[in-house]
Amino acid sequence: MRHGGSLAGTLVAALLASGCIPAHRAPSWAIYPLQRRTAHDGLAVVSQPNGYGLHIWIGTDTSESGICQPRWNPDPARLFNGNGTAPFSSGLASREEFFAAVARSDVRRALREQSEALCQARDPRRSFRWLEPPRSADEVKAEALPLLQEEDLLSDPETVQRQEEQLLNPDRSD
Repeated sequence: MRHGGSLAGTLVAALLASGCIPAHRAPSWAIYPLQRRTAHDGLAVVSQPNGYGLHIWIGTDTSESGICQPRWNPDPARLFNGNGTAPFSSGLASREEFFAAVARSDVRRALREQSEALCQARDPRRSFRWLEPPRSADEVKAEALPLLQEEDLLSDPETVQRQEEQLLNPDRSD
């Protein structure tokens, strides 16, 4: 009987051990601000093992008078070294990963906090309005960006070269 009891205990221990995932193979789901260009414009989400994850870029929409709300980019950057001392991002992560991350309430809460702080920093006179991030491809809206104005366009290179030559050699006429 004693032999059977130790065999059962060994089997239980083996089953429990096989169900455990080493820490380096499980996502930590660490969530923290990770600046892109200015404070509050990015959020790191460690959603994969070994510190990989998403660097979600946070934008603002101030197209409505007196209102600042988040502008969502469902194409996040790939986060590297997210559990380390010097996290960074490069390239793109998938939209599916973005949708999986924003399905979590802790990620949405952190996005809301960062979005509100970003709006406050950009224009404290505007009211903040929270918009939920898209959670599926069907919810992604194409942004209508402002049209380019003439001053945004590049000048004709031949015209610029002629103007430069005239400035450098004012006595010479063509």
